[in-house]
Amino acid sequence: MRISLLSVIFVLLCGCGLVGFPGVYKINIEQGNIITQEMVDQLKPGMSRRQVRFILGTPLVEDSFNQERWDYTHITRNGNETLSEQQLTVHFEDDALSRFTSTLTPRSESEVSAAEAEG
Repeated sequence: MRISLLSVIFVLLCGCGLVGFPGVYKINIEQGNIITQEMVDQLKPGMSRRQVRFILGTPLVEDSFNQERWDYTHITRNGNETLSEQQLTVHFEDDALSRFTSTLTPRSESEVSAAEAEG
């Protein structure tokens, strides 16, 4: 009798984790490197690794098999729900920035000047 009662209580308690308790506050969790539009706007082909590291910080992923690629990722989550995700991949050739891909698109010089004049 005790074993069956303990089994039922255990099953009920485990079920609470799947459904979740109503009214429980879940905080936003930020992971990775913060990537802003201003950082992406500063990247120019031909920059050295040191200059890129100064602008973006230390990359989240430095592939030991591919020294010519750095990956920056920033994810904001609330529980299991992803609120925002940003990716930036920087590629080097001969220790100079050759190209980069990002979820944020770089603005042109005129757009940057207009944004600075507004703000």
